[in-house]
Amino acid sequence: MKLYLIVYLAFAYTVSLFSESWQIKSQTEWKKNIQSSKGIIIKDNVVSPVEKAGHFRTKLKKFKSKKSLQSLTIHQSPVWQNWEEVPGVGPSNLKDAPVFLAKGPKDYWMFGRYSPPKASKGKKSGKFEEENAKLQGFNVPLKTTPDENQFNAPGGLEKGLGGYHAWQSKDMKNWVHHGPVTPGFARWTTTAEQVGGKTYIYYDFPNDQDPHLFIDDDLTDGKPGKNMGLAFADPSDGSDCAVIRDLDGKFHIIYEDWSPIHAGKHSWDSPLAGHSISPNGMHPFKILDPAIDHRTKPTGKMAKYNHPHWTKEDPKRFPTSVAEYEIHEPEQDAYGDWAAISIGGQYYLFCDFHPANDKIRIAWFTSSSIHKPFEFCGEIGRGHPDPDIGFAEGKFFLITQTAKDYISTGPWVEKVESRVGVDTTNNGKIDKWSNWSEVKESYDYIEGFSKQVKKTPARQNLAALPESFAFQIEVKISDVTSNASKPLIESLELSYKD
Repeated sequence: MKLYLIVYLAFAYTVSLFSESWQIKSQTEWKKNIQSSKGIIIKDNVVSPVEKAGHFRTKLKKFKSKKSLQSLTIHQSPVWQNWEEVPGVGPSNLKDAPVFLAKGPKDYWMFGRYSPPKASKGKKSGKFEEENAKLQGFNVPLKTTPDENQFNAPGGLEKGLGGYHAWQSKDMKNWVHHGPVTPGFARWTTTAEQVGGKTYIYYDFPNDQDPHLFIDDDLTDGKPGKNMGLAFADPSDGSDCAVIRDLDGKFHIIYEDWSPIHAGKHSWDSPLAGHSISPNGMHPFKILDPAIDHRTKPTGKMAKYNHPHWTKEDPKRFPTSVAEYEIHEPEQDAYGDWAAISIGGQYYLFCDFHPANDKIRIAWFTSSSIHKPFEFCGEIGRGHPDPDIGFAEGKFFLITQTAKDYISTGPWVEKVESRVGVDTTNNGKIDKWSNWSEVKESYDYIEGFSKQVKKTPARQNLAALPESFAFQIEVKISDVTSNASKPLIESLELSYKD
């Protein structure tokens, strides 16, 4: 995995009605305000350990009159490298690109094509003895299956329709199959959201064209919901979109825009990600500036190629399967099959990543706002992932269609410890220190949202320290992970009041 740092430049004193704060955030201010250090490096506005551990102490921050400390808040870089590879965590009989939707605590859903059960010993494939079973959190009759940790609810016994099915879990280990949620013509399901207890399931029709929508108010009945038809008339070719609601409830679609590339030679992906917004998840959608634009130089020359599905699946709308694009040089990186999540207002996009002249894997991007361009963060894995991302059981799950998935405790990387000293006599010396405290971010659900996650910052409470004329901060950082991540301290914020 490669490491990419997002650059943030700022230094400010912020004032509110109740308190003020001292921030250290930029490269210049880090170097200006650090008194002593060991085992750290300051690069691209971020403090990190050179190897596995380091520490630093700031200079005294002095005031003419006594101040009362409130808290120390530590922010890490939003670059999210803290991932562990694990065997696939979803249902073993789910196939094709998975769609993951966490509807709240102990209510996790995956959608995918249904694969018939494995053959049990002495039985032909699909022929096995079903037994009644009980599973904590489920109040419907369940049937066992030959697949380990998988069960059939009544809806799961309904006849398949050739589209996507739904599985539900309370613990991300045991999965209950509830049956079909889309028919066969909607088998190119791409993403899902929830609104007011209803599930919005988006699908391309035909493949790689124009997001369409089913709205389902009961995922357990083994029947598709209401087909709303075309949701977004994408003027470009290529969808494989992600849908995420912002905290105002507006729907954002991030989609592949194939206008600058021969997508068929790049895993059906593109260097250009379109962005559109809707108040209700359906038309009208307004097209905004691209979320990602990694196009190389346009040549002004146009070329064409054929898509294998368009005319075959929808000959009325697509009497020809010809796609046209502008040739760009040099060879372009391509991204697609988007998935989206927001953590404390920091947005992330995960995707297929097909680098120019290399093999496909996962990549992700981040932005401080859904309305701003996204910056490349990093890459992981190998194989064609078609990923989706969600928050469940206090962790983040990056689900793929390969045999490998990825789990993370979040963008925060352990271990960070801090203490703050105070000068109560105004003699330029610290006469009292707080206890050392390990600080870390924490994450939680936001009721009514699947892809918006609440973040509680890493903060040390300092209200017990006496009023003082000067303050000093000391921080220890340790890399305790087994992956390529390490703590990347972006800023310190010390709040106080008169």
